[in-house]
Amino acid sequence: MDYRAISAQGPALSQVNADALVVVLTPDLAHTGDAALDRLIDDAVKAQDFALKAGKTLYVHRPAGVKASRLVLSAAANAEPKAFKAAVAKGLAAVKDLGAAHTAVAAAQGLALTTAHAQALALAVADATYVFRHTKPSAPKAGALKKVSLLCAAAEQTAVKQGLAQGEALAHGVTLARELGNLPGNYCTPSHLAHEARQLAKTHKHIKVEVLERPALEKLKMGSFLSVTNGSAQPPKFIVLRYQGAAASHAPLVLVGKGITFDTGGISLKPGAGMDEMKYDMGGAASVLGTFRTIAELRPKVNLVGLIPTCENMPSGTATKPGDVVTSMSGQTIEVLNTDAEGRLILCDALTYAERFKPAAVVDIATLTGACVIALGHQHSGLFSTDDELAQALLGAGQQALDTAWRMPLDEEYGESLKSNFADLGNVGGREGGAITAAVFLSKFTQAYRWAHLDIAGSAWKSGAAKGGTGRPVGLLTQFILNQASAGAAAIQPLPAKPAKKVATKKVATKAVTQPAVKKVAAKSARRPAAGRA
Repeated sequence: MDYRAISAQGPALSQVNADALVVVLTPDLAHTGDAALDRLIDDAVKAQDFALKAGKTLYVHRPAGVKASRLVLSAAANAEPKAFKAAVAKGLAAVKDLGAAHTAVAAAQGLALTTAHAQALALAVADATYVFRHTKPSAPKAGALKKVSLLCAAAEQTAVKQGLAQGEALAHGVTLARELGNLPGNYCTPSHLAHEARQLAKTHKHIKVEVLERPALEKLKMGSFLSVTNGSAQPPKFIVLRYQGAAASHAPLVLVGKGITFDTGGISLKPGAGMDEMKYDMGGAASVLGTFRTIAELRPKVNLVGLIPTCENMPSGTATKPGDVVTSMSGQTIEVLNTDAEGRLILCDALTYAERFKPAAVVDIATLTGACVIALGHQHSGLFSTDDELAQALLGAGQQALDTAWRMPLDEEYGESLKSNFADLGNVGGREGGAITAAVFLSKFTQAYRWAHLDIAGSAWKSGAAKGGTGRPVGLLTQFILNQASAGAAAIQPLPAKPAKKVATKKVATKAVTQPAVKKVAAKSARRPAAGRA
């Protein structure tokens, strides 16, 4: 898409040379300063053809005194970027199938356009023009729209240009995440995600990628991750992405994305109704790839690592069974009480792996629990963290990016339900507070660094007639990374290193311990299993 920031206000609006003109108005800002447009607006409101209420639009063909042959009046709830985005989306919907190759968007007089408004417009355009056609040859062809201009004051032009550029890059990342999510499970396999990661690195020289195969995972002792893959013929992959935009001495931010490319529930089989939507269970992985796509274009001065454990969760004669005990990379043992709680089993090993990067902060992203959908619906992603600074940074980024999250509790008491008689912890608790106990489980593997968990089960895709991936939370993650890059020395810093524990030693008289006795003690130690391992 060709985005332009054009200086045009007041009387110049009606003379803009475009195929379509969308004018965004609010209940308090109902005029443009252009006589022809304002006369038309007043007449339409008086005749009750148009109302200044959010979501209302009016299409006018070949309006008198207006150079654009198509005009859409679109009402926004207020002047905020979120409302502006919604109004632009409604306006584009009215003209996108009418042959308009160039659409200009103007705001009411008094509605000051900012970087955020321009970014919102680019996202609205991307959403309006997106069509999934990878496995649907009969899908409608791309519309005629090729160019979008945002009309602004001369003093706003710099901010608008910046917002359009940032919005376009963000739209590329969101679209990639949507496309990957929408692919069926027989197309989007773990190997396909690895291929997409390699393509990113091939296209963008600032991204480096490494894909670890099963032998490497076995060597790393990722027993929890590998237990989920036992029932599938598809080989697991562990994708490591790196972007270095700052000095090597700068601690990186680490994103960990759940990549279950199809989730049947395993032996704890899911109900058949709606199971097709479990192709979206790699939404966390898709958001990490989408974020890297955007960051590669914007080139912020920050170091970033992406970790994607990816596999299928399938039932078979070799699948992990309820009651099995597995050993995670951290050495903690886990009783698999429900094989449908598999996301946390692959994430916990990835979170342990993240320690080697000595990160400033780690954020994992996962379509983890249906309980989060019950708690928050589809408006907000669930945010869990015991680190207030990190939580506030993520919440603020979500507000800026119009990709919001809501902070949930993470009290230690919720962990009581994860106790097991046969392992260090169980992989599920009770029915109550399921999204919270899942986050508590993950927290057991994140003690070495600042950590936050985003449960996107309610925000990664839509069901029903509008079924499809949303690309969330690429916007939130990107804004968080950009904010950290611009904060410089004020950015989130790694946790201080814990002082080494002093081990008390006893002085033993050499005569008191004979050589045979030492051998006997050593023999007993060799027979004793290592702590925390099955």
